[in-house]
Amino acid sequence: MVGASKSEAGGGPIRYGMVGGGQGAFIGAVHRIAARMDNDFVLVAGALSSNPERAKASAEELRLDPSRSYGSYAEMAKAEAKRPDGIEAVAIVTPNNVHVPAAKAFLEAGIHVICDKPLATSLAEAKKLAALVEKTGKVFVLTHNYTAYPMIRQAREMVAKGMLGDIRIVQSEYPQDWLTEDLAATGQKQASWRSDPKQAGAGGALGDIGTHAYNLARFVSGLELDSLSADLDAFVPGRQLDDNVNVMLRFKPVGNKHPAKGMIWASQVAPGHENGLKLRIYGSKGGLEWVQADPNYLWYTPFGQPKQLLTRAGAGAMPVAARVSRVPSGHPEGYLEGFANIYQEAARAIRAARRKGGKPAKDVIFPTIADGVEGMAFIEACVKSSKKNGAWTKL
Repeated sequence: MVGASKSEAGGGPIRYGMVGGGQGAFIGAVHRIAARMDNDFVLVAGALSSNPERAKASAEELRLDPSRSYGSYAEMAKAEAKRPDGIEAVAIVTPNNVHVPAAKAFLEAGIHVICDKPLATSLAEAKKLAALVEKTGKVFVLTHNYTAYPMIRQAREMVAKGMLGDIRIVQSEYPQDWLTEDLAATGQKQASWRSDPKQAGAGGALGDIGTHAYNLARFVSGLELDSLSADLDAFVPGRQLDDNVNVMLRFKPVGNKHPAKGMIWASQVAPGHENGLKLRIYGSKGGLEWVQADPNYLWYTPFGQPKQLLTRAGAGAMPVAARVSRVPSGHPEGYLEGFANIYQEAARAIRAARRKGGKPAKDVIFPTIADGVEGMAFIEACVKSSKKNGAWTKL
């Protein structure tokens, strides 16, 4: 991977803390691996669990200074803001209901935020947080990590350059099978909070993975959504939130052209699918297909010509893909590297912010607070539409 420019690289690793991500958590470890992959960050503090004993044990495992292992995110934000060697950024890797109050505490303490998705539990609180981000001027990164895969960056560039012509159809799907049975009833931590409206918000599979599918469709196509028709189901008896989502999309027209249409399917009750994220985009001149399970490849079909297999670091790879690639062609890169790309982009933005009025280079791309607000608007519109038997609903 091409590193940050000299003007952005100064000052050594960025000191960061973590909220959540202690023992029994999944995504916290992913964030920590991603943060250290390019030596851009060093973990120095944490409020790793709402359970004091688990928080202490987690901090010991991660070899944190005991004096910087905190009992709450509020305590951590206040204490770290006072230290001359305090954290510059925080990673929030908690259930959804903690995202906004934790982010608010750190933004008000003058600390940059890297937050897991979805942004919030409601559109209203997401908008309030967006106003605070604008007021403080701090970097806010939302970890829609799939946007940082090299071939997704390539697909986006190909669409932007007009290689597919006028976009007509966008299809994104994200099926899983891990909630096919009532796993929450066993006390499994990840299933329990994702099935609880008080912690997860209004969307189950919709918020957990449907937002990824929607964000990816928007990121690559560059289109803006006009309206949608959604059908949400909870197939497992007693489950309070959806576990299967079907959504039809109508995008806003570009100029006087016929508006593109789309579909999203997200499910956590689809046996045989471990993590089946897939994106297909079709235009007047050709089509693209990308599968997350085989992420180093992108199928490109110019209309009337044979399909072309484009590889992450091979012939035909564009500079936007090469910049976020680490190893030569033929060597697989995937989930952890994509996540690390988000962290490297975050580091470039944070280092640029160290300079008065500093902005990162134009090629720095990461999901922002605006993407988080749009994700919440998508969830809200889907829930509203489904309650009205799939009525077309404006975003």
